[in-house]
Amino acid sequence: MIPSHIVVIGSANMDMIAKVQHLPKPGETVGNAVFSQAFGGKGANQAVAAQRAGGQVSLITCLGEDMFGQRMLQALGAEGINTDHIFTRREAATGTALILVDEQGENCIAVAPGANHTLTPALIDESRFLIAGAELILLQMEIPLETVVYVLELAGSLGKKVLLNPAPASLLEDRHLKRLFMLVMNESETEILTGMPVSTQDEAAAATEILLKKGVEVAVVTLGAKGLFYATKQEKKWIDAYRVAAVDTTAAGDVFCGALAAALFRNLKLREAMKLASAAAAISVTRMGAQPSAPHQEEIKQFLQQNEF
Repeated sequence: MIPSHIVVIGSANMDMIAKVQHLPKPGETVGNAVFSQAFGGKGANQAVAAQRAGGQVSLITCLGEDMFGQRMLQALGAEGINTDHIFTRREAATGTALILVDEQGENCIAVAPGANHTLTPALIDESRFLIAGAELILLQMEIPLETVVYVLELAGSLGKKVLLNPAPASLLEDRHLKRLFMLVMNESETEILTGMPVSTQDEAAAATEILLKKGVEVAVVTLGAKGLFYATKQEKKWIDAYRVAAVDTTAAGDVFCGALAAALFRNLKLREAMKLASAAAAISVTRMGAQPSAPHQEEIKQFLQQNEF
């Protein structure tokens, strides 16, 4: 039996990245791009971020039986992540993301899910014993919705805590929300789940109140460079963002979620966990690429020492 660990369930992609002067308008071609490749996908990104931030991580995902899948499997194993429940599928290619990043670090992304859409409830059943031993389950929504719902139901029956990052944004029924230990959302995801636009601290507080009433134990709204707001029934806090010069914001949310899961795994109190995750995300946006941008535990520690509020 694997010792207490974080189980990440989600997607894995090969990212094709073009750094451009500005994001093209419809019909426009932007030349002089700088091209690179990096491993990505919300599930794999969050797994790497959690492992580097001090977690012990097992990843459940699907890859194609292709060159990208082989390379990714090797890279995840080299991170120290348990890859025993990464499934390879002959019938589908490894997921691919096409990413444009401008000079301000803003991005637009198109994803071809490929093997990620073959992560079915049946494969989750094959990983039941792994999930049963989890300290925390970290989940996103780049896999089929039926699989997300099945994981929530299974985790509930096993008494496991789930941290859900509802990205890409999608509606969830109240009966599923009430199964969540923690919900981490950006502005657009919060609006879809609550029906209210969120751009300020007060609006974030109002949105979290709605979600707490629906049964979410901890609701977190991230507002990028402005900061974040988190709330439980007992505690409601705003945390300012760290000021850095962003070059690529592609994986900021994933790094935040992974580092937050690692902090909770290490039994940090909520406020300290949020600060650590915010610091990890701040470091990540100063670097290109998704998984390459995720900082290690010692880097995060040094950043926090140098940037105390």
